[in-house]
Amino acid sequence: MGKSIDLRFLLGKLKKPKMKVRNVTLPIILAISLVFFPAVYAEPSVTIIMEKTTYSYCERLFYTIEVSEITGDNAIIHIRDETGKGSSAIPIPITNLQNPVPSLIAFQAEIFPLGKYFIDVEYSGAEFTSEFNLIDSENICIPEVIKQFLIEWLNDKMLDGYLIDAIQKYVDTKLIDIPFEINDENIREIDIPDWVKNVGYWWVQGVISDEDFAQVVNYLIDKKIISFPTEMVNEI
Repeated sequence: MGKSIDLRFLLGKLKKPKMKVRNVTLPIILAISLVFFPAVYAEPSVTIIMEKTTYSYCERLFYTIEVSEITGDNAIIHIRDETGKGSSAIPIPITNLQNPVPSLIAFQAEIFPLGKYFIDVEYSGAEFTSEFNLIDSENICIPEVIKQFLIEWLNDKMLDGYLIDAIQKYVDTKLIDIPFEINDENIREIDIPDWVKNVGYWWVQGVISDEDFAQVVNYLIDKKIISFPTEMVNEI
């Protein structure tokens, strides 16, 4: 009588290669899908959110740069007018999804003509343009150049008379009126008390407005707290 064969053992042997085929087939399918269906990555987006779209002289531009993701790149800003004349590239660090950008300088008639302006932003390959209008108004502000003179004066690098001379030359008389002529002979004789520097610090730091600063200076001149040579006082 011959030795019997366990058919279950043979069936088990025959099934094992099929399992191997399945294990090999799945990686092959995945590899093919990566070749013919490459992954698609979304490009970062950028938007400018304007605080408002109409400004007038003495106001400061304010907007927010909003991005979809932080890539480590800076946003590059250009501000241009209707003629195409514009600023040089301004890099803005992007550290959050929303990045406020306040202007340090107010709109001034000597620098910014009236009309439409555009803000162009480029960020990690994405671009966006926003716009605003600069309209006429009765606002009068102190030119930015006075702040530079004032900082020199606060640091004792400018004589009192030269500061008053700069105010007379650059500031509208509707704001600050220096009612006498300053020349090379009397400019060194003008005296401003040291405590007045506190007012200068407040204005430079933005604690008080142009109008507040102008009122203080006019008051100091009117009350002769800012002193002048005798012949100049007689003129006043």
